[in-house]
Amino acid sequence: MFRKILIANRGEIAVRIIKTCRRLGIATVVVYSEADADSMAVEMADESIFIGPAPASASYLVADKIVEACRATGAEAVHPGFGFLSENAGFAKRLADEGIVFIGPNPHAIEAMGDKIESKKFAARANVSVVPGHVGEIDDTAHAIRFAEDIGYPVMIKASAGGGGKGIRVAWNRQDVEEGFPAVRAEAKASFGDDRIFIEKFIESPRHIEIQVLGDKHGNVIHLFERECSIQRRNQKVIEEAPSPLLDEATRAAMGAQAVALAKAVNYDSAGTVEFVAGQDRSFFFLEMNTRLQVEHPVTELITGVDLVEQMIRSAWGEKLAFRQEDLSINGWAMESRIYAEDPYRGFLPSIGRLVRYSPPAEGEAEGGVLIRNDAGVREGDEISMYYDPMISKLSTWGPDRIAAIDAMGQALENFHIEGLGQNIPFLAAVMDQERFRSGRLSTSYIKDEFPEGFQGTAPDNFQKDLMTAVACAVHRVIAGRAAGGRLRDDWVVIGAGEHRPVVLETSEEGLKVVLLDEGRVLTLGQVDWRPGLPVFRGVLNGRDFACAVQPAAEGYLIRHRAATSRILVLSPRSAELHNMLPPKTAADTAKLVISPMPGLVVSLDVEAGQSVRSGEQVAIIEAMKMQNIIRAERDGVVKAVLVAPGASVAADEVLIEFG
Repeated sequence: MFRKILIANRGEIAVRIIKTCRRLGIATVVVYSEADADSMAVEMADESIFIGPAPASASYLVADKIVEACRATGAEAVHPGFGFLSENAGFAKRLADEGIVFIGPNPHAIEAMGDKIESKKFAARANVSVVPGHVGEIDDTAHAIRFAEDIGYPVMIKASAGGGGKGIRVAWNRQDVEEGFPAVRAEAKASFGDDRIFIEKFIESPRHIEIQVLGDKHGNVIHLFERECSIQRRNQKVIEEAPSPLLDEATRAAMGAQAVALAKAVNYDSAGTVEFVAGQDRSFFFLEMNTRLQVEHPVTELITGVDLVEQMIRSAWGEKLAFRQEDLSINGWAMESRIYAEDPYRGFLPSIGRLVRYSPPAEGEAEGGVLIRNDAGVREGDEISMYYDPMISKLSTWGPDRIAAIDAMGQALENFHIEGLGQNIPFLAAVMDQERFRSGRLSTSYIKDEFPEGFQGTAPDNFQKDLMTAVACAVHRVIAGRAAGGRLRDDWVVIGAGEHRPVVLETSEEGLKVVLLDEGRVLTLGQVDWRPGLPVFRGVLNGRDFACAVQPAAEGYLIRHRAATSRILVLSPRSAELHNMLPPKTAADTAKLVISPMPGLVVSLDVEAGQSVRSGEQVAIIEAMKMQNIIRAERDGVVKAVLVAPGASVAADEVLIEFG
C-alpha cells in the first residue's frame, strides 16, 4: 500500500481524504494557497506545501506546482478530490510520466467520459440514449443562437469541462443565449481553464439521478446503486439522497447495468458517476459521466457501508475489488444537505466572511437509531473565501427509511448554528418540512416551483408559535430576573409571531409552565439547556425535543426555529398596552440606488452618468465564488452617478449606481 499520498485539493474533501488515509495508516501531504494557510486540512495533514496565491488558476490548477510538491515530499500518489484537476487527463498523464500514481481513472477513461462533448459522442456510438442537442463546440454567441433555435428552446448552455453547477445556464429565449453564452464561457475559463461550450435540449420537469460506479485495474466494474440529486438551484445540487424515491427495482437494475456497461467500455478503474436525466415516467437518458469522486458520495457510503475514498486508493494501488455486485445491497435511506455560505433571504447570493460561530450537531448515532455525519473543512473562526466554492459543510443523515432520514435531517439542522455570514440552513429546514418533498414528488425545478418569489422563510405553525412564546418567557425570566435581583412578576403579555398572548408563569418539577390565559392551555418547558450568551436554546416543549436560535433584538428576542423567525416581546400588561399605540417604522427609500447584493469583484459596468436605463437592463456584473452575477436596473431612470469602477472589490449593500 502507498506510504504517502498528496491531496491536490482543499476544504472538506481534503479533510475527508485525510480521515480515510489515517485509518489506513497512510501519511498525507496537502498543498495550500495563501487563502488556506491556516485551514483545517493544513492542520490535520502530516505535511503541507505552499503553492501560491489564492486564485485557483495560480495555485490549485497549476500542475507543475503539484508535481514539485510530490518531489519535495516523496509522495507516491496524488488524490485530486473533486473539482480543480480531478478530471484533467493531461494532469493524470503528467503524473504517470513523473512516476506518480493518479488516484482516479486512467487518462483514456477521463478523455472518453470526462469531456462532456466527447462523452456524448462516445455514448451515442455505444447506443446509449442521450439528450437531444448539438454535440460539438460552439464558436461564438451567434453560433450559439443558431444552434439553440435549431434545437428549440429551452436549451442548456454548458461548459464542456464543467462540473459542480458551474459553467451552465438554461436559456429560454434568444436574449438568454446572448447574455448566458459569454457568461458561461467566462465561468468555464476561470473555473476549469477550458472555455469550450456545447448546447443541448433542456428537458422540463426532469429528475436528476446518478449511478455510482467503481472499477479496478483488472476489468471488474460494479455499481453502488443510485442517488437522486433533483433539488438544485442554478444547476447546483443542494439536497441529495440515496436511494431515489422514483425508481423501482426494474429501473434501478436497468440504469445500473447501463452505467456499468458504459464504464467497462472505457476500462474504468476508479470511482465515477454516470448521470442520467429521468422523466417522471422513469424513462431516462444519459447526461454525462463524472470521472471523479462526487461531492454527494457520503449518502452512497451510508446506505452501502463502502468507503469510496478507500476503494479509490486500493484500486490505484492495483488491488482487485473485494466484493461483487451481488454482495451489495441498499440498507436504509440517507440524506445530504449542502450547507452553503449564501443568503437565502436575498436570492441565495454568496455571503463570504468569517465563521464567528460554528456549532454543528454531534456526529454519530442519535436518538431513534439514526446516524448523523458532517463532512466539513472549517472550524469556528475560519473564513469563507471569495475565491472558492461557498460550501461550509455537507450534513448527512441515515435512517431505516426515507421519512426517518428526513426527520433526522430536520432535527440535525435545528442543532446546526452558524453566525458571521449568511447561510442556507433555514431554507434546507423548510424543504425538509414540505409535504411535497416528504412525499418524494421531486424535479430539478423544485426550488423554482415551490419558491417562485424567492425564499422569505416560513410562517410559524402552531407548535412554533408555542415554542417561541415559551422560549421568550424562559429567556426573559432569566435576564429580567438578574436585573431585578430575582424579584419578578408572573403575569406578562407575549407579543410576536402574529399573537398577543397574556400569560402567567409558574415553576414546577417538570420545568417552566406557561399558562395561556385566553386559550385555556398550559405549555410545559423542561430540560432547558441555555444560559445568557448561548445562541442556541434547547429544551423539551410538551414532550417534544427542539432546538432554536435566540438572540437579543432592539426590542425583545429574535427567535428562529427551522425556517420560521419572529421577534418576540415579553412585556408587562401596561407596557403591552402602550406598545400597541406606537406608530409603525417606515423603511428607507432606496428606489434610486443600485446596490450590490453580495460582496465580490466588479467585472464590468455597463452604464455611465447621464445614460437612460430601462427596468431589467443589465447595468453591471459582479463576480463572487467564481460565479458571474448580472445586476439589473429595477426601474427606468437616468444615471446620476457611477460610484465604483471595474476591478473594484465591493461589499454587500454597497451602492454601485445612483439614479437622478
